[in-house]
Amino acid sequence: MEMRDFGRTGLRVSVFGFGCGAVGGLMVRGAPVDQERAVARALEAGINYFDTAVLYGNGASETNLGRVWAKLKPAAHIGTKVWFTEAERGNIAAAAAASLDGSLKRLGRDHVDIFHLHNAITADGAGNSLPVRLVLEEVVPAFAALRQQGKTRFLGITAIGDTAALHQVIDSGAFHSAQVSYNMLNPSAGSVLPAGYPAQDYRRLLDHTTAAGLGTIGIRALAAGALSGTAARHPTASAPPEPIGSAMRYDDDLGRARRLAPLVAEGYAAGLAEAATRFVIANSAISTVLVGMASLAEFESALAAVERGPLPAPALTRLAELQRGFVGETR
Repeated sequence: MEMRDFGRTGLRVSVFGFGCGAVGGLMVRGAPVDQERAVARALEAGINYFDTAVLYGNGASETNLGRVWAKLKPAAHIGTKVWFTEAERGNIAAAAAASLDGSLKRLGRDHVDIFHLHNAITADGAGNSLPVRLVLEEVVPAFAALRQQGKTRFLGITAIGDTAALHQVIDSGAFHSAQVSYNMLNPSAGSVLPAGYPAQDYRRLLDHTTAAGLGTIGIRALAAGALSGTAARHPTASAPPEPIGSAMRYDDDLGRARRLAPLVAEGYAAGLAEAATRFVIANSAISTVLVGMASLAEFESALAAVERGPLPAPALTRLAELQRGFVGETR
């Protein structure tokens, strides 16, 4: 398993991280025996970063990971997240502390390695997002206090929301980690989009994480399953969620994903999901990529993709040609 530096933290993480999210659903709705087998197999393969959140199954993901962790006792890293409700914005510090204490209880640990903000970050804080001011003036001190107490080693964000707001927070240098949406349907965090491309433009956000010394966790590598190229979903998986950063509808993401099939037909990858995973790790600014999974078989497929290594330059050139076909379409 390839290991990469995680920004300025001093951590070395496996290029393939174990996603415990609700979309794939293995660690939320899977059978306990399958959960244990998958985690054990991941550890055997050299994976040393496991990513969960209180929102994943209303704590079920943390509880299940904690149960397996207690049995296997691995030397690996865990990251979890806090989601602030609108009511909790009045006392960010107390809400953050209560959330992390709950997470630690479910995980059976006295600390996590990374504590991420799960809310989107925007200029005005509309809806469930948090405004930049609140993140920098209240979330950062709250997280720093928890770090001082030894409950988390590093501070992180989920880098979704307004592009300018994300750049501002990352450029502040207040965080150590960012979870970055980066995939074959929206590669803008790592490259310049052509004019008229139908996706949110993250304006090379990975340049900002690199400059600020953040470790980067690639998320939405399969665009919540759309980049499998099939509408079929495993019984353990969630229903298709709303896309992040790409199309406005999951079906549109799925349709565009299918138009990338020449990558497979022309021999650059054995399947579309493999190509999607290898695309993400082809960017050296990505520290680790999370691939959601519903079963041990899906884990093995993702592992095989990572073991084949990054997509080669000719494949990336061909992908760019195919992506130009999306220009001018409605997001």
